[in-house]
Amino acid sequence: MYELRPYQTEAKNAVLSEWEQGHKKTLLVLPTGCGKTVVFASVTEEQVHKGHRALIMAHRGELLTQVSDKLKEASGLDSVLEKAESSSLGSFVPVTVGSVQSLCQEKRLDRFPQDYFQDIVVDEAHHALSDSYQRVLEHFPDANVFGVTATPDRGDMKNLGEYFDTKAYEYTMSEAIRDGYLCPIKAQMIPLELDIQNVGLSSGDFSAGDIGCALEPYLVQIANEMAHYCEGRKTVVFLPLIATSQKFCKMLNDVGLRAVEVNGNSDDRAQVLTDFENGKYDVLCNSMLLTEGWDCPSVDCIVILRPTKIRSLYQQMVGRGMRLSPGKDHLLLLDFLWMTARHDLCRPSALISKDEKIASMIDEQMQADEDGVDLIEAEEQAERDVLAERERALAEELAGMRKRKRKLVDPLQYALSIAAEDLTNYVPTFAWEMAPPSEKQLQFLERRGIFPDSVSNAGLASLLIDRLKRRQDMGLATPKQIRCLERYGFRQVGTWQFDDASKLISQLADNRWRVPYGITPALYRP
Repeated sequence: MYELRPYQTEAKNAVLSEWEQGHKKTLLVLPTGCGKTVVFASVTEEQVHKGHRALIMAHRGELLTQVSDKLKEASGLDSVLEKAESSSLGSFVPVTVGSVQSLCQEKRLDRFPQDYFQDIVVDEAHHALSDSYQRVLEHFPDANVFGVTATPDRGDMKNLGEYFDTKAYEYTMSEAIRDGYLCPIKAQMIPLELDIQNVGLSSGDFSAGDIGCALEPYLVQIANEMAHYCEGRKTVVFLPLIATSQKFCKMLNDVGLRAVEVNGNSDDRAQVLTDFENGKYDVLCNSMLLTEGWDCPSVDCIVILRPTKIRSLYQQMVGRGMRLSPGKDHLLLLDFLWMTARHDLCRPSALISKDEKIASMIDEQMQADEDGVDLIEAEEQAERDVLAERERALAEELAGMRKRKRKLVDPLQYALSIAAEDLTNYVPTFAWEMAPPSEKQLQFLERRGIFPDSVSNAGLASLLIDRLKRRQDMGLATPKQIRCLERYGFRQVGTWQFDDASKLISQLADNRWRVPYGITPALYRP
């Protein structure tokens, strides 16, 4: 049995809370390596104690036993497999671990009553939009659904928003690194220009066959570079094709690295992985076999020679090296100058930043620094630069807002005053967020001093209301106080305590609404 980490407890409670509120299809965003199985095992355990039957769905049959074992280890719950000849129908065990390939078969699915499962967990939720998953999920229309994904960017989240109602909880990779639950990443740019401009697309990503052909002229150079960068490291290399992986493995051995290759057809796969973990080899080459379901915490170097535009896949590859291990102080991520006209190619910056401008600045730092960059430090610097740039651009607009005669605060002015980046950059994801704000929401915001005409959707209204309530509980300045004092030139009043703002407003009133002598509003801090 596992003791939950603080963020895992928060995640579990958030999922259960969403279900209790009637949001039956909710998402948990958790980076690879942060214990998603522990969270969904704990949620499942809670529901089983209520007398529920639960289904945990995996998209590959070979992952089922692993999920079943981890479920038992994390929560003590037994489970029954729904795969091939094995069926959970008639079993007294309340948890089913099922293969989507088996479950989506019409003959098998029709045997289940529509109310058979009260809760469904979708592992790797980015698969949930596929026809096979939708067939299963639609068969159990009243079940609570809980999807787990590591997807970090808005585009992928917006796609998931077509099915899921809400995002219950998000714990970012940056937070996990800062909190000490994942290993820091040093991203190193290798100055090799790999031309993939003519690579075609297949199933929404770069064609593996075309990538394999495009890589061929560069493999010897890459092997020589790796001999330098990967010395003394435990390295995993992701390649597009088995043939490319086997060829590259031989090249690595030729330059003095102890390399081994593994693929889906390898009879000795388990032994090779064990030998690699035990230090018999320095480098493990694979053609996308190890993106899911394999963990070796001592891996401290990842080389991606299979460029992708799918964020979840990219994060899964890098995630193979992000777990903590004794003596490991960072993960080295080797990147290349992939020459392509497409702007949706995943780069290391995509792991930690949803903001395109910040990601672009991190990429620029990587290319400028020959010694590599710490991704968290690069993100912090880029955030500072972008924030300064945005503040300059908004200064004129805000100056006009502050001079307006109306007594209410514009949401943008409020967001900047309380330094709430999630409000200033808010983009709705789910269908309910995109809907117009309700009359009740607008009335609440207006009573609290927010100008309601500038609140364009229900998601922003909900976020503002939640922030207003939390700030009230924390005893912070109200929108009306912010509006009043910023008109006199005081800055960032949103970060002040309610009592400090109230005291200064009283001073202004006592001084016939003039700034008291000796106070410089732009510099004043309570």
